[in-house]
Amino acid sequence: FFSFSLCLSWKRILCIIFLPPVLSGFAPPVKDKEDFLFANAHMINWSYLTPLNLMDRSVGLQTESRVGSKPYFTLGGHKFLIFGGSIHYFRVPREYWRDRLLKLKACGFNTLTTYVPWNLHEPQRGKFDFSGNLDLECSPDMKLWLLQDPKMVLRTTYKGFVEAVNNYFDHLISRVVPLQFRKRGPIIAVQVENEYGSFAKDKDYMPYVQKALLERGIVELLMTSDDAKHRNKPIMVMEFWVGWFDTWGSEHIVKDAGGKCFTDAVSKFITSEISFNIYMFHGGTNFGFMNGATYFGKHRGVITSYDYDAVLTEAGDYTEKYFKLRKLFGSVVAMHLPPIPKLSSKAEYPAVKPSLYLPLWDVLQYLNKPLISHTPVNMESLPINNGNGQSYGFVLYETSICSGGFLQANVQDTAQVFLNEKNIGLLSDNIKELNIPKIMECQLLRILVENQGRVSFSWKIQDQRKGLTGPVTIDNVPLNGFIIYSLEMTMSFFERLRSASWRRPVPKSYSGPAFYLGTLKANSSPKDTFLRLPNWNYGFVFINGRNLGRYSIMGPQETLYLPGAWLHPKNNEIILFEKTKSGSYIKTIGDCWNSPTSSFLIGRFMLRKSVLPTIAEM
Repeated sequence: FFSFSLCLSWKRILCIIFLPPVLSGFAPPVKDKEDFLFANAHMINWSYLTPLNLMDRSVGLQTESRVGSKPYFTLGGHKFLIFGGSIHYFRVPREYWRDRLLKLKACGFNTLTTYVPWNLHEPQRGKFDFSGNLDLECSPDMKLWLLQDPKMVLRTTYKGFVEAVNNYFDHLISRVVPLQFRKRGPIIAVQVENEYGSFAKDKDYMPYVQKALLERGIVELLMTSDDAKHRNKPIMVMEFWVGWFDTWGSEHIVKDAGGKCFTDAVSKFITSEISFNIYMFHGGTNFGFMNGATYFGKHRGVITSYDYDAVLTEAGDYTEKYFKLRKLFGSVVAMHLPPIPKLSSKAEYPAVKPSLYLPLWDVLQYLNKPLISHTPVNMESLPINNGNGQSYGFVLYETSICSGGFLQANVQDTAQVFLNEKNIGLLSDNIKELNIPKIMECQLLRILVENQGRVSFSWKIQDQRKGLTGPVTIDNVPLNGFIIYSLEMTMSFFERLRSASWRRPVPKSYSGPAFYLGTLKANSSPKDTFLRLPNWNYGFVFINGRNLGRYSIMGPQETLYLPGAWLHPKNNEIILFEKTKSGSYIKTIGDCWNSPTSSFLIGRFMLRKSVLPTIAEM
């Protein structure tokens, strides 16, 4: 529980495992503080976690084991059962952090967990960002400029990797240390790495990370998230999955839609005195290019929504799982749970018909100066961003050819191939060949490559360089003399586009990559909404320069979540980058379900479902 004001900031709610808010008087006093959490034979009591009783912070989260009893956690010297829930702050607009945390508290959780993405906090080597929506610090997600080193071995004691981690920890841990429990902060534990047991290629790596944390002042309990069994240690389910993420082109995954198997399992955890963390309590959204990918024989990008079939929906609304879980917690906790915060209302706005457009070829003059290179250069190795390369987005490669033939290229992840402005086919990570028709005169070969997300699990992470990652040949003859454009689609890029000579009117059906500009008219107090893009095919949506994420006709996701906090009163600039063929209108949806269970469903993005076996059946 927080022992401070509800004026919440993620700078105060830090690392991996920490306590969410409680006010004094939230729980009745415990007569025997040496007794277990149970105020009677069956009810759990955390009254010692009030601010008054937490004045003494000399003892943090620890493990104990006594003869005749199971090993258990203690906090402040008292037995403690962790009821944890995961929220990733970087997937939730900052304006909504307070709302999500109050809903976590009202459900009955006593602990919050989060990841902290290294790639967002250190976007360029030595340049750190802990501001705005990144106002929090903690554990690493792989930094992409590391891939500039062709010998780099991630998640090992390889010198280049260790040097980067040390530099990152020097900046990060100095922010974490003052926020530890024993220093009167909320952090009660820090997880060392994540699921390294399934990766485990370097026996010296985990001891190195542990030492690096301790040397920089981490004094709270260190944990791992692995399958390994430890004797005389309490059981902690670090990630109890209540759902799963979806990938483009696959059917939507639903696990235990009604929540019965899920709550039955949590009930067994409690009665067995097993600590747990619900993954996810609230999933949020993969805004921008922040989706990852999976690889099981084929690269599949994760969809924009990280709804995860979680306890709260992508938009922060309640689900059946939430109410069942709250009922369960309320039945075992010897205190009154706080009232449930009100739902945020949604809005439907007038449909938007883009009035202006710019083919990609017209946009090239507004990009940064292109690279002239004898051979193709992959995305991460481009000499941009102060030598840090490009992490996300698109790269356009151009070179002149004077004959057709058998084109071969190693593309990561997918590419459209053009002769001048005519699309002649596709290449991808598993389609490496394309026949170029016979041509009568020299033409411009253009290869537009999209990074569709990096794999974040298994040793496949070592092979995540994007763009053209090798030579390009026609009939086995290497092509040379490339002009390479970086299309990161940053806020500064869209500022430059405002001065561009946009074309009008928008054709009924324009084929080819292009930008489309329109105005979304909100009211004086904008509310959350969902975008639908009927007849559009594949691309990205930008609202007032913010990248909402990817849309695709492939499904399963059919709407994009648009936070009201990101809308201006009245007029809002909306730009679509459509890769293949234009649609007509951009529509919005507010409270689109009117069934008796609408309170459970509002905010769950529209999708095509495929119900998988429930937890009990797996």
